[in-house]
Amino acid sequence: MKYDVVGLGVCTMDLLMVVDELPGGELVQRAHASALAGGGPVATALVAAARLGARTAMLDLVGDDLIGRMILAELETAGVDTAGMVIDAGSSSSQATILVRKRDGARAITFAPGTSGELTPDKLNHDMIRAAKILHLNGRHWQACLQAARVAREAGVLVSFDGGSHRFRQEHRELLPLVDICIVAEEYAASCTGASSPELTAQALLQYGPQVVGVTSGTRGSLLLSRDGESFHQPAYPVQQVVDTTGAGDAYHGGFLFGLARGLSLRESARYASAVGALNTCALGGRAALPTLSQLQEFLDRRG
Repeated sequence: MKYDVVGLGVCTMDLLMVVDELPGGELVQRAHASALAGGGPVATALVAAARLGARTAMLDLVGDDLIGRMILAELETAGVDTAGMVIDAGSSSSQATILVRKRDGARAITFAPGTSGELTPDKLNHDMIRAAKILHLNGRHWQACLQAARVAREAGVLVSFDGGSHRFRQEHRELLPLVDICIVAEEYAASCTGASSPELTAQALLQYGPQVVGVTSGTRGSLLLSRDGESFHQPAYPVQQVVDTTGAGDAYHGGFLFGLARGLSLRESARYASAVGALNTCALGGRAALPTLSQLQEFLDRRG
């Protein structure tokens, strides 16, 4: 089987609650709404791409507990191939609690990694990686991540990297030369390069070797650069009401990779990414408002 995008990362199950205030000390408050949903940056990007019609597969290690079974079931329901997922008997799976502030969608996240540990290189499904157009990573399962990137490169598969806010690690500099598509949050870009603006950080990241660099800045949109000299700002799309920003950046990646895998231009892929990210803020949970391709096209058509 051929895939548009294969992802390697950590899947979680998220408990989300909409609250009036994020905790700054001891606090008891009643939630306005709650939801239980699958999460994880790479997994959510794959679900976003699958919702649009992409063929996707997820590589990860989960426990054989209830959370692990829920993670697998949700991915399968979303159309993500889980044949490359490894189940670790007797261990627990990753989960997170996310408090979402009602008035602006700001979040406080507590993450419990579980006991399943790292997916080791010997458990990596090389055939699925070689069958992809794009391999999507965010640095988790570090040794397997490096090996996956090398396998992809040798097979002519594009390597995509997601650098989230406050997730930069020095070791990532070893991975960046193996990356073709490097789209990171503004805070990550600044931490990695030490530069002071999205423009300067994007230029600095381009020197590591990627063909495409993107720096995302939330409601201020994103900056895209390519090695062949293309450079432009992609505005963020406003929505009527932001409910929850969880997964907005992950959805951006899913929309962008879907566009590239389907042969769209860099600019059109960025439009898709921005729209998918915006639409995903309209409901509670990182995946609840991900659009289908027809819904995405309708949203973009209304904006000209």
